Amino acid sequence: MAKRSVEVQVLDSDFSLLLRESVTYEFKMETRSKYRFRNFVMFCMLLALTGIIYFGYFCSDQVCALTPQRPVWSELSLKFPVQDNLGKPLSLHSSPYNSKSSNPGFSYDDVLNENFLFDMNGHDVMVFLHIQKTGGTSFGKHLVQDLDLQRPCTCQRKKKRCYCFRPNRNENWLFSRYSTGWKCGLHADWTELTSCVDTEFDKNEGDSVKRRYFYITLLREPISRYLSEFRHVLRGATWKHSRHWCGGREASPVELPLCYSGESWEGVTLDEFIACPTNLAHNRQTRMLADLALVGCYNISYMSLLERNRVMLASAKRNLAAMAFFALTEYQKIGQYVFEETFNLRFAIPFEQHNATLSSSTLSTLKPHQLQKIKELNSLDIELYEFAQNLMYKRFNKLKSRDPMFEERFANLGRLPGRTEFNWDQALDESKETTLEANT
Repeated sequence: MAKRSVEVQVLDSDFSLLLRESVTYEFKMETRSKYRFRNFVMFCMLLALTGIIYFGYFCSDQVCALTPQRPVWSELSLKFPVQDNLGKPLSLHSSPYNSKSSNPGFSYDDVLNENFLFDMNGHDVMVFLHIQKTGGTSFGKHLVQDLDLQRPCTCQRKKKRCYCFRPNRNENWLFSRYSTGWKCGLHADWTELTSCVDTEFDKNEGDSVKRRYFYITLLREPISRYLSEFRHVLRGATWKHSRHWCGGREASPVELPLCYSGESWEGVTLDEFIACPTNLAHNRQTRMLADLALVGCYNISYMSLLERNRVMLASAKRNLAAMAFFALTEYQKIGQYVFEETFNLRFAIPFEQHNATLSSSTLSTLKPHQLQKIKELNSLDIELYEFAQNLMYKRFNKLKSRDPMFEERFANLGRLPGRTEFNWDQALDESKETTLEANT
């Protein structure tokens, strides 16, 4: 019995020792596991923080967005500085309809390159964006009849067409109303031209040709331009055959209902002209220079009116700044000089400045509330014009500083031996032309 008691006691002692060692071992293992787990958690947190920093600062929204989102258009500032290298037109042509735009043209920064040369013998093309009532008819005629060229344009007055061919072959170097006609639509805007011009040239020259496009346009003081358009519509002009092409289709009658019934708006009063909410005369210059795909084309429900106006104005400013050349109707001589120095081409006659116009006489008869309403309806154009004035003078001064013969050149613009000024009074009246051109 004693022996058995000893054996039990030994076993109990051994078991107690084994239990203590087991508990100690388990405690050490538990402590080590907690330490490892804590290190793992800290590593994961550090990795996540690093990822957030990387994706936040180095990864673009287009690549890293988890879900498709509409661009935050409010980030497009309307107050970006006036500078020559603002870049080419906004590149978001695929929004919202994935519309494919052709080459939007060489930027002004490209043109200022000291090695630049407008190569008329190559594949360079000048594209004239003609905004209504900005003096584009006269300027368009200057382009086809008054440039001193190796191979001048040959014009047929009855057909209102000129062949502006390259010196070495029968291919157009100019895309405009008087050289090619309204191939992209009557008074095609930036959105229409950039999606159409290249296709039209491909039809004649083939799609293998790599062309350089140089967009040019004219702007006019907004109130005068608006009143000039009013008087033009008053006489019966409509431009109802304009396509308003955007996003792969024309604007529907629901999106752009007419302001009048019948064939025209002839005899409209100024108050009626102002009151029509779908009157395209309102902020016309901004709309025609903007990339309308950015605002849902003519679908005004795509975004709020405030946001739509912000985006259109920002886009118009950027596209204008990127154009190879633009001029203001009120500064004919500066415009002629900038064009000649930019493209190294010379006009054979001086441009004329006509400050006394029918719109100026209409302006003097406006009532205060009418003038205020017109300013409100054209607020985007007013800001765009101020932007254009600043940019025009900056370009002019830069070209002036690079020209050692500026004083002589500027004083003798358009004076070339053996050339006389073309009599524009013999040309068809613009109001009659607009009626005729709707059928061309």
